[in-house]
Amino acid sequence: MSQRLTTVSKKFSGPRQLVGPAARLMQLRYSRFVGLMKMALPAVAAALLGLIFVWPRVAPRDEAFQLAFANFNLKAVDTLSMTKPKYYGTDEKNLPFTVTADTATQVDPQNMAVALENPVADLTRKDGSGIVINSDVGFFRQKDGTLDLMGHVDLFQDSGYEMHTDSARIETGPGNATGDEPTHGHGPSGTIEGEGFRLWERGKTILFTGKSKAVLTMAKAKARP
Repeated sequence: MSQRLTTVSKKFSGPRQLVGPAARLMQLRYSRFVGLMKMALPAVAAALLGLIFVWPRVAPRDEAFQLAFANFNLKAVDTLSMTKPKYYGTDEKNLPFTVTADTATQVDPQNMAVALENPVADLTRKDGSGIVINSDVGFFRQKDGTLDLMGHVDLFQDSGYEMHTDSARIETGPGNATGDEPTHGHGPSGTIEGEGFRLWERGKTILFTGKSKAVLTMAKAKARP
């Protein structure tokens, strides 16, 4: 019994060795495989290295987008846009002014500039009277208090006069305004047209520039008995 077990263990003690044509064929295939890998592996490494250098030039927009997104923060999002903004201040004579709008969108953080939708500027004089100016859109630079209005600019005085033009620049501090487009005004004393206008002291003085035309209406005097 022990002799049979010994014979079996010797029979399966190691792998069979190939000899003859089969062994030579396997050796030839292995040599070809090793030679092919020696050529293929350096080529693959060179291709990957080249891709590393070429990729930033192939897709610069993606890289820029990722960089910009990485630098974006929620604090900046809060200052980009707001609804129903209200800006107010006083001039050197302590006269107040306010600027309101439906929406305000930040366009130039360095100069504290915002784009306004349906802006309204209210400039008050010492006696409580003043002017109100509105338009379709505007750009307000808080740094120097300049308000540029565009699209259906309307100016109203407490005394009943009003002006209409297409663009105007308001200096909210001193309460001055200028416009270089055709301007039409009317009130209790008549109508006036000009190629532009100049306004000082929050509407206390208004000058129509360029070729101007005024039509005055005189109040009829009451007949004496």
